[in-house]
Amino acid sequence: MNRRRTTSHESTEEALRSLGRLTAQILERIKLQQARVELAAALQRHMLPTELPTPPGLRAAARYTPARDGLDVGGDWYDVFALPGTASIGFAIGDVQGHDVEAAAFMGQVRTGLRAIAAATCDPGEVLHGVNELLISMGTDLFTTCTFLRFDPASGELACSRAGHVPAVRASAGRPAEVVWDPGGLPLGIQPGETYPVTRHLLTRAGAFVLFTDGVVEGPSYPIDRGLAEVSRLVGAGYDDDAEELAARVSKVADRTGHCDDAAVLVLRHDDVRP
Repeated sequence: MNRRRTTSHESTEEALRSLGRLTAQILERIKLQQARVELAAALQRHMLPTELPTPPGLRAAARYTPARDGLDVGGDWYDVFALPGTASIGFAIGDVQGHDVEAAAFMGQVRTGLRAIAAATCDPGEVLHGVNELLISMGTDLFTTCTFLRFDPASGELACSRAGHVPAVRASAGRPAEVVWDPGGLPLGIQPGETYPVTRHLLTRAGAFVLFTDGVVEGPSYPIDRGLAEVSRLVGAGYDDDAEELAARVSKVADRTGHCDDAAVLVLRHDDVRP
């Protein structure tokens, strides 16, 4: 009987030791995962611009919302910058495939490459073509959607090109907001030699052009058409809000979609009347 008790006691101790080792391994993995998420989040914060240029006749605002579950860092990104040698401003927004450190680092490479190519050519289609070829030459399996546009504050002309990205929404005085279904090409980094058509729009004074990622308008049980309709309704109802108010209004749509992805919003206002 004593032998049986001893054997049972030893078995219990061994089971507890095994459980302790397993628990320690799980905790170590959790710490490692948390460290990777924190690193990716830091990379993403560093890659997104902290200030947006505001030349005369232009107001811009942006919002970024992390994924709801908080476990992954997404690849949504945006950028606004002056185009060298011109009075125009470049606007870009995109969504990198993946939710990890590699995706966050890739996002930075995309933004850097896009700025460099845009410094050599202001044509949005040529910019996206150049970035596409650059990403393919890198030999990575990652890709990104993107919309890039050139805005001339003096004329109000928007030259826009789209690479697999969700459409924008445009609003102006006296007209309902509309989804801008411009033609486009494949996401960047997929097909060598892909071309990206350019569509030109006239953004009237006090008009708004709103860009966003699919995390704003699409969720597990929230179809993208419904999300686009909701954004259009909000933009139409508040097109005369200043850029910051409009960006905040649109970013809240992501709360309704039950989004699992992160979400970004970029708003361009022409001749915003508010300071």
